[in-house]
Amino acid sequence: MHNYGKVAVLMGGISAEREISLISGQAVLQALQRQGIDATPIDTQHHVLEQLLALKPDRAFIVLHGRGGEDGSMQGLLKTLGIPFTGSDVLGSALGMDKVRTKTLWEGCGLPTPPSVLLSADTDWNAVIEQLGLPIMVKPASEGSSVGMSKVDRAEDLPAAWQTAHQFDQKILAEQYISGKEYSASILNGEALPLVRVEIPSRRFYDFTAKYQDNQTLYHCPCGLSVEEEKALQNIALQAFDSVGASGWGRVDMMVDGATSKAFLLEINTVPGMTDHSLVPMAAKAAGIDFDDLVCRILDTSCA
Repeated sequence: MHNYGKVAVLMGGISAEREISLISGQAVLQALQRQGIDATPIDTQHHVLEQLLALKPDRAFIVLHGRGGEDGSMQGLLKTLGIPFTGSDVLGSALGMDKVRTKTLWEGCGLPTPPSVLLSADTDWNAVIEQLGLPIMVKPASEGSSVGMSKVDRAEDLPAAWQTAHQFDQKILAEQYISGKEYSASILNGEALPLVRVEIPSRRFYDFTAKYQDNQTLYHCPCGLSVEEEKALQNIALQAFDSVGASGWGRVDMMVDGATSKAFLLEINTVPGMTDHSLVPMAAKAAGIDFDDLVCRILDTSCA
């Protein structure tokens, strides 16, 4: 174990995912303290600069989800202050948070991602449906945890889905719905952990409730694929992760089309959840890494 010194655990923040961040942050804080590491919580909702200057940490463990913590802004502040931090740098964080630019970059790299268009108040809704077909996923471009996200099955519901997403972001993405199985690839220090397959028998898609509240959501790890199939998806996830400049740890989500067996990249998370419903701890456990060890391995990314 490294001599980590004084560790600031950054949690809470200002995004729509604040409550999840607080739960993740407390889990990380307790894991560090159980191992004798000098860890102090900082809620970044208010006066974060003053708190950091007062604490004078040797490094920061970022457990902030969404804007203000996962989008490069907190990473930029920490770099300016000379405080090493976990996970992706400014560029990888900023790109990973922006679904539109992430998809554009993936398309430029030849990586598979569902067709999509941007929506606005004067969008021709019929043209969107003609281009993407139905169903359509509508989502804010810079939110996580499926906040503001809707599945649209009927043409007349598309404007309302845009309105829902517009409560959280100015930039709204409409994406072709992929019918099939959902897989999550957790990345840790350049390696993909065992895939987790998510099954949602009681929800229309893997939304906020299914992720954090619905105990009927099923998680399969091992995921049920052959060794070769799982390795192929892990390789796609690693390419997707590297292409946006992400580093350290994170998660890549994808769908495998039930009709064609083709994989489609959905999004990247550079600071995934660390709750008891979260996928990275599940994947780590399947790889023989318990939660406390996982937290230390993530903290090691601040020493790179």
